[in-house]
Amino acid sequence: MKIVLAFDSFKGSLSAEHACRAAARALSATVPTATLVEKPMADGGEGTAAAMLAACGGNWIPLPASGPVPELMVDAGYAQLADGSAVVEMAAVNGLTLLRPDRRNPMIASTLGTGEVLKAALEGGAEHIYLALGGSATVDGGIGAAHALGWRFLDERDRELTPDGAALLQIATIRPPEKDLCATRRITVLCDVTNPLCGSKGAARVFGPQKGATPDMVAVLDAGLDNLARRVREQLGFDMLAVKGGGAAGGLAAGAAAFFHAEIQPGIDTIMRLTGLPGALSDADWVFTGEGSFDAQSLDGKVVSGVARVAAEMGARVAVFAGRVGLEPEIYRAAGIQFAMAITPPSISIDEAARQAPSLLYQAVAQFSKENF
Repeated sequence: MKIVLAFDSFKGSLSAEHACRAAARALSATVPTATLVEKPMADGGEGTAAAMLAACGGNWIPLPASGPVPELMVDAGYAQLADGSAVVEMAAVNGLTLLRPDRRNPMIASTLGTGEVLKAALEGGAEHIYLALGGSATVDGGIGAAHALGWRFLDERDRELTPDGAALLQIATIRPPEKDLCATRRITVLCDVTNPLCGSKGAARVFGPQKGATPDMVAVLDAGLDNLARRVREQLGFDMLAVKGGGAAGGLAAGAAAFFHAEIQPGIDTIMRLTGLPGALSDADWVFTGEGSFDAQSLDGKVVSGVARVAAEMGARVAVFAGRVGLEPEIYRAAGIQFAMAITPPSISIDEAARQAPSLLYQAVAQFSKENF
């Protein structure tokens, strides 16, 4: 029997690599004759840089950068891959998990630090940079990151604006950098959503509340993103509203397309290709995958959906192990998933479940294998 382990991270508690290891230990103890192949996954969010380093080889280049909110510095960096490309992971610089709930405020949050790391990777000589988006604390349309690379955003009185969510509605003039570092480089945005920049399904209305936005803030941010798009169209000749997935990471995806000439790709497809997951599944009996919460979003561009799609093509069965399972069996079976199991007992808190995540995953995989193999 061959089993491929292709887990995403369990946000805030278990990396994709550690999840694969925990499942492998459980299977080695219960099905010692099975062939196990570990393929840590990501979709552009937390853990993407680590997954791509594991797949491609390379080094981590550490550097400090501006965090999600003013006066917060973080120990960030980027992955320098063996082929000379680089990975900048937004979640590690301007991610939501870097802030306590009481500090989350997308009006003052900025992607400035992501731009600082991107600039460092460009100056480090990377010809191709993967910009991994997901888990952001921001709704600034990417103006923070653009500012780090020399772009300036001015109000109607030609005063330079602080590049954050609150500035979006005040932008009147956009001034390009004297030197465009991205002009001769390839920037590929990896994201896991298809939401547009603004509107009813846009960055502010769909994702703003989870980043701390009140209903009033959501309205201001959405209007601000629309203003940014209008100014970019008028002054740069680029239509941010037409960018599929432009609402990813608070609009940074659309901003990267406008200011960095970036192309946007589904993160899971890129990472499955780089890790060689299709080849690993070609003769596999099962693939075990999972994440923190297995719900409707999991079936729309996330790791689990991508793994299940390729597994179906290769004839492998799919088992999902997640912190919680929010889908009925008929829903996930229609998506090609044969089994799903919540690893968290109902008797323990979320915080306790996070602390016990490795052992809970081990126990769930061991239980499944004993009952089925």
